[in-house]
Amino acid sequence: MKVRDIANTIKSMVPLELALDWDNVGLLVGDAKKEVKKILLTIDITKDVIAEAKKLKADMILSYHPVIWDGLKTVTADGPGSIVYELVKSDIAVFSVHTAVDIMFGGVNDGLAEMIGLTDTKPIGDFVPNPSQNNYKLVVFVPQKSLAAVTNAIFKAGAGAIGNYSDCGFASQGVGSFKPLKGAKPTIGKQDKIEKVNEIRFEAIVPAEKVEGCIKAIKKTHPYEMPAYDCLKLYDSPDKFGLGRIGKLDKPAQLTEIIQKIKKATGAKAFGFVGKEKRLVKTAAVCAGSCGKIINSVIAQNVDLYLTGEIKHHQALAAKEAGLSCICLSHTVSERFVLKKLAKQLQNQLKGLNINISKKDTDPFNWKNL
Repeated sequence: MKVRDIANTIKSMVPLELALDWDNVGLLVGDAKKEVKKILLTIDITKDVIAEAKKLKADMILSYHPVIWDGLKTVTADGPGSIVYELVKSDIAVFSVHTAVDIMFGGVNDGLAEMIGLTDTKPIGDFVPNPSQNNYKLVVFVPQKSLAAVTNAIFKAGAGAIGNYSDCGFASQGVGSFKPLKGAKPTIGKQDKIEKVNEIRFEAIVPAEKVEGCIKAIKKTHPYEMPAYDCLKLYDSPDKFGLGRIGKLDKPAQLTEIIQKIKKATGAKAFGFVGKEKRLVKTAAVCAGSCGKIINSVIAQNVDLYLTGEIKHHQALAAKEAGLSCICLSHTVSERFVLKKLAKQLQNQLKGLNINISKKDTDPFNWKNL
């Protein structure tokens, strides 16, 4: 199986369009045509992880965090691009998913919500458009005799798909008028004379990524020198995609019970805590990793508990003053549990491929008692 086949499988599982605009996801290193027999899953790519991949003879790494964050000016053995240098030298491809997995339904944040018993959850912030709802309505005006040729071409280019139906469109009759000017080569009518033609107004829904192809199909098959068409952005549904999840517990629970659930699901051996330690939790919010200013929205919604990877000092102070209890698992600990789920999904879809979860990928913090 080739890298590009595995990349396409990952993209069918993880909608990369959901990634935040500052992120860097997708195939970041490697040859799309390379054959792959073994894949290693990790949160971060370090020198230890690369050594592990080489020992396992892994051809590809699926990483949560991108191996390339910012533009690299050099890729040398001992510079800031040394990790990328070693990956290229070792012929190991890298595909990264990061905030696309944070935001998608069934991803990291839904996993955190599930482990503490949250129900009826909603995203908290950093919202992104729903990629499946980024649609346009394409309207074209066509003489009756050319309608079939034009509509068939539009459908073939990707228009007219609604749910489990294809070739969906609507046609209505009307009269079009135009006057060819000097230099025009009209299919119907003469220069400097107003022409009125019985035409069909045809309209169909088109996904954003297929609009350009549909317009090309119109221009190629339409009989007019200058076909008239409109392309209108459709209103998205109120469903939102974004970071974090907030909701109510299916059954109110003591904080000590919730902590045991988190420990079991994540393997966390230590955590940072802010606020009241003894309380009954009825409402909560979660956000894996480092979620920036999202904690302000959590505080504003007056929930009992916030489960995350890390927060800043002044955010912790604000949470404590507001009466919010916070559990900070450490950045990567709040994310690492998702690797097992991704590995299982990949194994189900890529039969015969050897898939491993890194044992060298660990929390960079080594928590100790003073």
